Amino acid sequence: MSHIRRFDHVGITVADLDRATKFFVGLGLEVEGTRMFVEGEFLDTVIGIPDSRTEIVMLRPPDGGTRLELSSFVRPDHAPGSPAAMANELGLRNVAFEVDDLLEVIDRMAADGHGLVGSIGQYEHVWRMAYVRGPEGIIVSLAERIG
Repeated sequence: MSHIRRFDHVGITVADLDRATKFFVGLGLEVEGTRMFVEGEFLDTVIGIPDSRTEIVMLRPPDGGTRLELSSFVRPDHAPGSPAAMANELGLRNVAFEVDDLLEVIDRMAADGHGLVGSIGQYEHVWRMAYVRGPEGIIVSLAERIG
């Protein structure tokens, strides 16, 4: 018997919450609720960092599925990650979305300064897919069903 009821959200820590939010809203996610600060005993206990304070924004896809939590720490200051991390590095490496028109989304992302990690690939006659490097090195996997 599974103890999991549903997949709720994926959390990503970023330095620039405004920039990251704008990027994901540009992809089509919607801000859910209001941006808020979280601090106090609850946060300190859960994340194991005393006297912490973070600002978060929750984003949801149009279909109401799994949400994305963006978090930016006010204290302590965020620890640097590797903005050039590739898919074979340990840890969370990409956030994936199905899109209607892959080329149009890639062009729009490129106009905002976000380029491809590799190239556009096609899996059999089913999927066309690409990785785009978003703000702060976040890899976003974009896939279009073609068959």
